[in-house]
Amino acid sequence: MKKATLVKLGLSFAGILALAACGSSSTKSASETEDGKTKVTWLNVLHTASPPTDKIVDLIEEKTDTEITFNWIPDASKEERLTTALASNELGDIVTLQIAMLKNSSVRNALKSGVFWDVSDYISDYKNLSKISEDRVNAASIDGALYGVPLQKDYARAGLVIRKDWLDNLGLDVPTTTEELYEVAKQFTENDPDGNGVADTVGFGDRAPSDIRYTSFKLFTSYFGAPNGWAVDDKGKFTPEFDTEEYMKAMNYSRDLYKNGYLSQDFAVTQKTDQQEQFAQGKTGIYTGMIDIKNLKKMGQGIQEGMELVPVNKISDGKDGEYHVWSEGNGVGGLLAFPKSSVKDEAHLKKLLKFVDDLLEEDVYKLMTGGIEGTHYELQDDGAINFIDMDLWQQDVQPLSSSRPSEITFSFKDADPEKELSNQLVEENTKFAVLDPTVPLDSEKNNEVGSEIQKIVVDATVQYIMGQTDEAGFKKAVADWKAQGGDQITKEYEAAYKAAQK
Repeated sequence: MKKATLVKLGLSFAGILALAACGSSSTKSASETEDGKTKVTWLNVLHTASPPTDKIVDLIEEKTDTEITFNWIPDASKEERLTTALASNELGDIVTLQIAMLKNSSVRNALKSGVFWDVSDYISDYKNLSKISEDRVNAASIDGALYGVPLQKDYARAGLVIRKDWLDNLGLDVPTTTEELYEVAKQFTENDPDGNGVADTVGFGDRAPSDIRYTSFKLFTSYFGAPNGWAVDDKGKFTPEFDTEEYMKAMNYSRDLYKNGYLSQDFAVTQKTDQQEQFAQGKTGIYTGMIDIKNLKKMGQGIQEGMELVPVNKISDGKDGEYHVWSEGNGVGGLLAFPKSSVKDEAHLKKLLKFVDDLLEEDVYKLMTGGIEGTHYELQDDGAINFIDMDLWQQDVQPLSSSRPSEITFSFKDADPEKELSNQLVEENTKFAVLDPTVPLDSEKNNEVGSEIQKIVVDATVQYIMGQTDEAGFKKAVADWKAQGGDQITKEYEAAYKAAQK
């Protein structure tokens, strides 16, 4: 397959950045073909088992007047493979840097040291790139410089999936407050919502807090008005979310759910797939992850006949009626970066930016999302998309869908009404998404120990929810976090924030 090669082997980041910064005479720069097309080599992340066929890539080439060569690196080993690519200088003209990689200290240092082009002064010159929101540009920038085109994502996708048939069976309405949500969890546990005469259901399912952002607890912090990661006041003072009253309210809410059996008692050791299966099997009635609604419905087929689901994105604490939901990455999924070792001059950079801009055109977006109308999909009378041959779509299109520079520019209407409603609620989340002020800021101490000391607080949070420690024990964990680097991280964020305001 001429367009799909896999990068192999692996090296540490140590020698990488020096090699990448210096460049190499063996690196092939993009150039024009004999017929004037721009050559584009793209080091990209593969989220599927196999690269795409050439069918859609060929059409994208026609529409963008380019010749594209993908160098695919598997998602499961992207960090290792990216380090290899950097070390061997097989970067190509465009490099996909996902949001998680932007938190890596070595990658951030590479960006700040001039390995990649700063495109801050260029994107306003392009039809589609100029429409990227200021919030996303700020979130994707480091020290005020934008080292690539931001990969645009929804601001906030978080929400709940609730068994609508269980609500109806018990005469309950869809909850809109934390108090009502608690009552639903209670009734789903104690009042036989499936009518089988057996006490075998639990209100909330949940998963292990290896990444606490995707647990019910993280949503609860939003409901009670806690900051997303960090709070910053009008004087530039930073406070971590877990050192706020709202965070404590969310912990007490989860603690009460757990104590009374309305939250799965094995949540701390439950993985996501198990959480989904528990819901699909009718063991739990509330699932955290609104965007999974279609998959949950599919999993329940043949197991839970008559299953009806409803996505829920708006829950308030019942006091002021306001809604809050945490934003992942402030609407940014990473960067499409342009290495100076491959992209030698401004003229070359502009051709590549034009290519990325073209990828945001509706016809190209549709190719990368649905494929070819009449071959991969058809549109129903109501405009909803219906896939003709999923196997063919998975071969030709699916690997490219995650390569779109934006997931928000256009959208197909989903034929599943529950999934379509979920999509609409994700868009509605934009109105009350809570951004993380530290996303565009840099803290060397956080890069060094942030992930390690975060575990102190996460462990204490789980222990508190499960009744294994009290408020004093939790506050001691917060004090330990501060002593082991948290105070320094706070000071560095405050300094970076102050510098960014100038």
